[in-house]
Amino acid sequence: MSEKRKYILPFVILIILTVGYLIADSILFDGVKPKAINANGFQAKYFAKDNLTNKTAIILIGGGQWGDYWANEFSTQEMVALSLPYNGIEGLPKLPENIDLGYFENAINWLRSQKEVNSEKIIVMGASRNAELALVIASTFTNTIKGVIAYSPSSVSWSNTVLPYNSDELKPSWKYKGIDIPYIPMEKLSGNMSNKIEMIDYWEKGLSKVDLVEYASIKVENISGPILLFSGSDDKVWPSAKMADMIEKRLEENNFTYTFNNIQFENAGHLISRNPEQKTDNRTGKINLGGRDFEYEFGGTDSGDYKAKKDAKMKLMEFLKGI
Repeated sequence: MSEKRKYILPFVILIILTVGYLIADSILFDGVKPKAINANGFQAKYFAKDNLTNKTAIILIGGGQWGDYWANEFSTQEMVALSLPYNGIEGLPKLPENIDLGYFENAINWLRSQKEVNSEKIIVMGASRNAELALVIASTFTNTIKGVIAYSPSSVSWSNTVLPYNSDELKPSWKYKGIDIPYIPMEKLSGNMSNKIEMIDYWEKGLSKVDLVEYASIKVENISGPILLFSGSDDKVWPSAKMADMIEKRLEENNFTYTFNNIQFENAGHLISRNPEQKTDNRTGKINLGGRDFEYEFGGTDSGDYKAKKDAKMKLMEFLKGI
C-alpha cells in the first residue's frame, strides 16, 4: 500500500498544482485569449470575446508584441482584433521586401466571414513603416477596408533598401498581383566617423525628390473611410509630422469626403504607439551599419511621449466608437 502511495502522490500533487494554476490564471488574466490562425493563406492571432456578433474589427499590421497588446485592448472593449505579422517568423517571408498585398487580402476576406465581425466595419492600424503599409492596404482594398489608424505615418512608399538588414538589391517593399507599389528608391543608410547617426536627414533627402514623391505618394484619397493620424512633432526617426501634413494636403486637394484627423503632439517622438501605461521608454536605439553599431534618437521626452500615448489612446477609442 505504501509503495502505491509513493507512486500516486506525485501525480496527485501534479494535478493539484495544474488545477491551481488554471484557477489562478482565470482569475488573474483579465484579457481575451487569442486564437492562433495558420490557414487561408495567412498567420495571425484572433482576439474576440465569446458570443459577440457584428462588431468593429481592427487589423494590427505587423503583429508581434505591439499588435497583441492593442488587439487585447480592443477586444476587451467589445471589438474584434487580428494581430497580423507578415514577415520574420516561420512560414512567412524572412525580410520585409516584395511583400504581396494578397497576403493581407486573404486575412481581410477571412475576417469578413467571421460571425463576430461587421464586414462593413473593418479598420487597419499600423505604426511607422507599418503605418505606411496600413495606408497602402486601405487605399488598395477600398471595398473591404473602411478606415485607417496610422501612428508616425509615411505619405509615400519606400524601397526595401531603407532597412539596413534588407538585401542590397533595390526592390519594392510592397506589390500586388505582380505589380510593384510605386516607391521612392533609396540608397542604404551609411555610417560616419562617430558612434551616432542622425536619421531625419536620410528621409528628408528622399522627400526632396519632388517627381519621385508624387510618383510614390500613397493614394490616400481612395480610402473608403475615416483616417486618424498621430505623430510626434519631435520625431527624430523620420519626419512623421511633416509626412502627416503631406497626407492632409493630398486629401484636401482631392476633396476627401470622410472624416480626417491629423493629430500632432508637442515634445513627443517616434514611439507614441507603444503601451500608454508605460511612463518611460528608451530614448535612443541602435542600428548596425556596415558591421558597426550606431546610436540614434527616437525624439521626444518621457513626459511628452507619455502624455501623447495617453491622449492618443483616448482619441483612438473615440474614433473607433464612431465607426
